[in-house]
Formats: sequence, structure tokens, C-alpha cells
Amino acid sequence: RIRALLRRGPATSIDGIEIGDLWLDRGQLSGTWGDGEPVSLTPREFAVIEHLARHAPDVVTKQGLVDAVWGYDFAGDPNIAEVYVGYLRRKLGRDVIRTVRHVGYQITGRPDDRGTDDPPDGDAP
Repeated sequence: RIRALLRRGPATSIDGIEIGDLWLDRGQLSGTWGDGEPVSLTPREFAVIEHLARHAPDVVTKQGLVDAVWGYDFAGDPNIAEVYVGYLRRKLGRDVIRTVRHVGYQITGRPDDRGTDDPPDGDAP
């Protein structure tokens, strides 16, 4: 019971989280994208994207994501985080969640011009 309470994090009265063009409604476990287009999310997908959004603009490690969403006592494959990030990228666009190699994931909330796995350009600002 204590682990479940700790996973919830600090209590807040915020009903939603806004990251760029993405709005997450914590009360309805749903989201809207861009100009109000609804995004259908499963409870687990919502938990993943909410955790990334609550920690934006910081990078969240894969293990930190697994611990927060699936729990510290999760005995399955930690690559489950990659699977759910893939589901979210298909629904929201590839560049909304950025992969930081050898570190974890970062939510941007809006599409980027380059892919998540492309190395940064040397002359980019």
C-alpha cells in the first residue's frame, strides 16, 4: 500500500497538463492534440505520457519510467517502456517523444524536424 501511494507522487489539484500542443486531462485519462483533436489513450499509455509530461523538460531514464509506471517490484522485461513509447509515437507522431541515447526519453509536445534517432546537425542552432 505504501509503494502504491509513493508511486502516485505529490498530490496536486491540477486537472490537466499542457506540453506544447498536447493537453492531458488527468480526470478523464484522455488527451487532445493540436487544435483539440482527441487522442485515444489506454490507461497505461496515459500513465507513461503523464510521467514524461510531469518531468518535462527533463530526460526520464527508461528504468525510472518503468519504476514509476509499472512499479518498483515489476519483474517483467524493462523494454516494456520502449514498447509503450512506440505506441505513443504512432498515435502522436514520432518526434513528440525524443530518445536521448543511452539516457532515456524526453517529451517535447510538438513535432520536430528531425527524427528521434538522427544525430544532431553540426550547424544546427
